[in-house]
Amino acid sequence: MIDAHVHLWQLGRHGCAWPTADLQPIYRDFILEDLPTPAQDVILVQTQEHPADTAWLLALATNPRVRGVVGWADITRPETFPRHPKLKGLRPMVQDQPADWYDRLEIAPGLLAIERNGLVLDALIRPCHLPALARLADRHGSLQIVVDHAAKPDFGDLAPWTDGMAALAAHPNAACKLSGLLTELSPGADPEAIRPAFDMLWQMFGPDRLIWGSDWPVLTLAASYTDWLDLARSLVPASHHPAVFGANAARIYRLSL
Repeated sequence: MIDAHVHLWQLGRHGCAWPTADLQPIYRDFILEDLPTPAQDVILVQTQEHPADTAWLLALATNPRVRGVVGWADITRPETFPRHPKLKGLRPMVQDQPADWYDRLEIAPGLLAIERNGLVLDALIRPCHLPALARLADRHGSLQIVVDHAAKPDFGDLAPWTDGMAALAAHPNAACKLSGLLTELSPGADPEAIRPAFDMLWQMFGPDRLIWGSDWPVLTLAASYTDWLDLARSLVPASHHPAVFGANAARIYRLSL
């Protein structure tokens, strides 16, 4: 199994400015040794808009459990992108940016550099960003895009999200992580409430373009690691478990054996 979305941080170190004290359950250090037992191989994903965070994660990648790192870099300055054999992708944090962020001319050289270097663009977005991301997928047909947390759907109104995800999924260079869904539910909601969104994702992306990730430790604000893993395993048909829970991540992120 490969967990394709794990976060680590040390408060006040490596550029760490989040989480803040209002998120008390996760307002502490989380290091590699804290990973839950089911987490075998992992992809570490940045949490800070700071190069020191990415440098720290890449330093941890000497551990064989860390199959790759999705880091952060200033997308407008591709000459500053880190170079490391375990850097597999970059993740500009777009979720709080304007809806047209992916259309901006100043980021075009950085996106082209990601594409040419064979890196994945992880898309931390909300539904409003999906149209611009689909346009990007059309402009850069060989750029591998992975949508984090299924673009954080609004479970109260899935219609705009459904339309946007369907348009993006029409591009074969787009994939989606099954991650972060439980934390998008209203507090106290039945975890099974994610099923309509999962069913749509399954229809749109199919078993070859869905990747499971825990989003640990942010996940623990809503559920335990094993609870989310068990729920995801119940949603994905058993015959497709090898792909969704490992092989797709290995292929899409070009993980070495």
